[in-house]
Amino acid sequence: MSENTILRVGQDVPPIEMDTYDPSVGEFGKFSIETNKQNKHWTILVFYPADFTFVCPTELADLADKHAALRDLGCAVYGVSTDTKYAHLAWRNSERLLEKVTYALAADPTGAVSKLFGVYDPGSGLALRGTFIINPEGKLVSSEVNFYNVGRDADELLRKVEANTYLLTHPEQACPAKWKPGSKTLTPSKEMVGKVYEALNQGS
Repeated sequence: MSENTILRVGQDVPPIEMDTYDPSVGEFGKFSIETNKQNKHWTILVFYPADFTFVCPTELADLADKHAALRDLGCAVYGVSTDTKYAHLAWRNSERLLEKVTYALAADPTGAVSKLFGVYDPGSGLALRGTFIINPEGKLVSSEVNFYNVGRDADELLRKVEANTYLLTHPEQACPAKWKPGSKTLTPSKEMVGKVYEALNQGS
C-alpha cells in the first residue's frame, strides 16, 4: 500500500509494527500484526489523541474494565497514540485512572499507522479517537472514529467483538441491531425480504 492509502473495512491490514509499553510486565515490547495473525488473535487498536490529556484516561480505564472479557474472546488489545513508549510508561504509572490498564500501549510517533487507519490529524499531529477490530486473518472488520471531544463506550466495543467472533464461524448469518450472544440472528434469503419483523419475532 502507498503512504497515502487509508484502510477500509473489508481490506487486509498490511504488515505493521509499533513499539509498546506493556504494563502487565512493566517492559517495552513490540506490536506486530503478523505475529497476531500467526497466533490466531483478534486485534483491537484503540487510537487516542495523547498521553497526559483529559478524556483519554477515562476511555482507557473503561476499556480496562472490559479487557478480561475481550481477552477471553481471543483479542489482543492495544491503546495507540503518537506519543513515545517512554511517555506511555510515565503516564500509565502516574495517572491513577490507568491503574487497571494491563493491555499494551503502542507508540506511533511518526503517525504512519494513524495515517494508514485514517485517524491522523495533520493540524495537531495527533490521532482522533478511532477503534478498529481486525480478525485473525488480518482483515479489518470494524471501524469507529470520533472527534477529540467525544469519548467511546467499551460496552459497545465488546458487543461488536462478540458479534464478529460469532459471525466468523457463522458467515451465513447476520447480527441485527443490539445483538448480544444468545439472541436471534438473521439468515438473509429471498423469503425474508420485507419480512424481517416476522423473522425476529417468530416463536416469541
